[in-house]
Amino acid sequence: MKLLIFGMEPCIHCRQAKAFLDAENIPYMFFDITESTANMKKFLKLRDTSELFEDVKKEGRIGVPCFKLSDGTMTLNLNEALEKMGVEARYTEETQC
Repeated sequence: MKLLIFGMEPCIHCRQAKAFLDAENIPYMFFDITESTANMKKFLKLRDTSELFEDVKKEGRIGVPCFKLSDGTMTLNLNEALEKMGVEARYTEETQC
């Protein structure tokens, strides 16, 4: 199962998640929402139409890193994504921007 991360390079939590995945040799694709206006629009449309982000929006956060699996499952928790992928490694920095 493939993993897509919605995030942004300035976000420490995104960088920590990427570093963990790199250290564990877990492949992923990174979708930088700040790379272009088109990327930001795509993420905002996703965020604004998904119940997953309700608490995020109420708390005034952005909602990254966000993890999307190839089966369409989305989560804000890297360990949930890893579990669905059948990966035993566990991430300990579960925080978000």
